[in-house]
Amino acid sequence: MIDCDRQIFQSDLNTEPKVNLKQLSEYLKLSQTTVSRALNGYPEVNEDTRRRVADAARHFNYRPSPNAARLATGKSRTIGHIVPLSDHRMINPHFSDFIAGAGETYAGTGYDMLISVVEPEKELSTYRNFAASRRVDGVIVHGPLVDDPRIDLLHELKLPFVVHGRSNDPEGTYSWLDVNNRRSFKRATELLIDLGHSRIAHVNGLENMCFAARRRDGYLEALKGRGIEPDPNLSICTDMIEPHGYEAVKRFLAQPDPPTAIMASSIILALGASRAMQEAGQSPGQDISLIAHDDCLSSLYDNNNIPAITSIRSSIREAGQRVAQILINLIEDPGSGPVNELWEADLVLGKSTGPCRQAGNVRADQAISGGPPVSVQTN
Repeated sequence: MIDCDRQIFQSDLNTEPKVNLKQLSEYLKLSQTTVSRALNGYPEVNEDTRRRVADAARHFNYRPSPNAARLATGKSRTIGHIVPLSDHRMINPHFSDFIAGAGETYAGTGYDMLISVVEPEKELSTYRNFAASRRVDGVIVHGPLVDDPRIDLLHELKLPFVVHGRSNDPEGTYSWLDVNNRRSFKRATELLIDLGHSRIAHVNGLENMCFAARRRDGYLEALKGRGIEPDPNLSICTDMIEPHGYEAVKRFLAQPDPPTAIMASSIILALGASRAMQEAGQSPGQDISLIAHDDCLSSLYDNNNIPAITSIRSSIREAGQRVAQILINLIEDPGSGPVNELWEADLVLGKSTGPCRQAGNVRADQAISGGPPVSVQTN
């Protein structure tokens, strides 16, 4: 056993740690588990013990190692993210911004992040390995599918998880955070209809993914609700990357009866759409109206601080922060139960929407249908 009193004086003169977890526990006459739990903020440790442990740790300049904490508490204090290698829905700025937000929460709560990039066929086995090895305390599921086998697997593994989005599994049986995609795209499509547009195209994400399926449903619901028969030639689902937005709109504009308005499921698709429109001599907002879903990635404003593109806006970075916090709460309080949050998106008017030329002059701020408040930013 160490000479604890002498060690305390040495720690005042030297910032190097002088004890390990075992020695600190012996000095405090507490178990290593109790000391580690006190230092990591577990609620079952009473406040007096927590304060006593913290004071001793400061005296000795003791900083718990991740391995020691894992052994003492049975927790890795690590959150897992599995990224299928060839899956375009993951490797993009949306995923990067989500991870940045989640990372902010992890840093503030003492958790680490493990991102595992795998071949698509190894994704499910990687979840099994995470659970068996206890490398992570929980996982965040990205890009949920309409029928997603990961949900049942994670229930079976009893590995805490939160879904960014939601699948078609019963929603109250697992934790998720999602944007109200159906309602958002219904409102945006209705705005275009109110502006006089009836030839409205939709460039969507891959529709085996839940967010894209719900955006399609909102778009179709708006058309049918206003007596407009959907034209299958005006809908394309694709990976949400700029070249695909460009190619989709080139195809639309080559039709005998091209669209007068376009809904894009991503600001990145919208950038490709804008490029195709400009090459064809069409001006967004004047010749063709354009609305995009924007995860607050873009900063496209003119000199008067007016958005270049009318958008359905919801911060994916804030979603990352919140999803990470939900998961940490579930890990630290396993009995807290599933958390379900459905966020409404803002509809922000920019310069890329305007009245259909064939429908007469309709003011955009008079055409907005009912729903959550709209930020009207027009000339």
